[in-house]
Amino acid sequence: MANKSAIVVLPAIVLVAVLNASMLDRAVRAQGNVKTVADGVYSDAQATRGAASYDASCSGCHRPDLGGANGPALRGERFARIFAGKDLKTFYTKVATTMPRGAAASLGDAVYLDIVAYVLRENGFPAGEAELTADGLSGVEVLPGRPKPPPPVGDFSYVEVVGCLTPGPDNTWLLTNASEPVGLAVTGPAVRQSEVTDRALGSQVFRLLDAMAYDPAAHKGKKMYVKGLLIRLPGEQRMTISSFETIAPTCGS
Repeated sequence: MANKSAIVVLPAIVLVAVLNASMLDRAVRAQGNVKTVADGVYSDAQATRGAASYDASCSGCHRPDLGGANGPALRGERFARIFAGKDLKTFYTKVATTMPRGAAASLGDAVYLDIVAYVLRENGFPAGEAELTADGLSGVEVLPGRPKPPPPVGDFSYVEVVGCLTPGPDNTWLLTNASEPVGLAVTGPAVRQSEVTDRALGSQVFRLLDAMAYDPAAHKGKKMYVKGLLIRLPGEQRMTISSFETIAPTCGS
């Protein structure tokens, strides 16, 4: 009889323990105490190493900007749909057991941790003081990616601006009433027109060095999006052009 009673009671005890653990987990999450990839779980040096490893072993399938090609995107909506809300170890295991194509699991644990750190950085999550380790993967929740802060702007920075295309002296073309330049990564994804159509004008003026190659007369007076190299000289700002697009037929705002 004692044995039968023990058999009945034990599942009840286990069930209570499971329920208590589940309630505790929900309570901790509700209080915002769960560790996430936004809490600085890797170091910047580790992500820099990961960038080199990613470029050598992963970029051919996933693109240098992580946008996806033969392999899925490792940032943005696709990344969030597959991994957000899951444990970071899930993402690490996927990377370490399936990549690179044709040589899965061949890079070594340390290299895969570096690559995970790089992917986190490219998804906009900040670095911390300590490196990501295998023991530190569990209990870290993956979040949807965040916009990366733009690079600082200086002389010879790669930037984007919006402004009004205006004829200048001596057969030159200017971008007037232009916005403050925003730094870009040279290998970053192409800008979406919807992201800049409503961008406000400003008070900057840029001389466009190679505007004649883009039939500027056809765009006179229009609100333009320009991407290129910023060159700052005493009393003048100049830009080369790598992208030149009309975003509004007039330049009223």
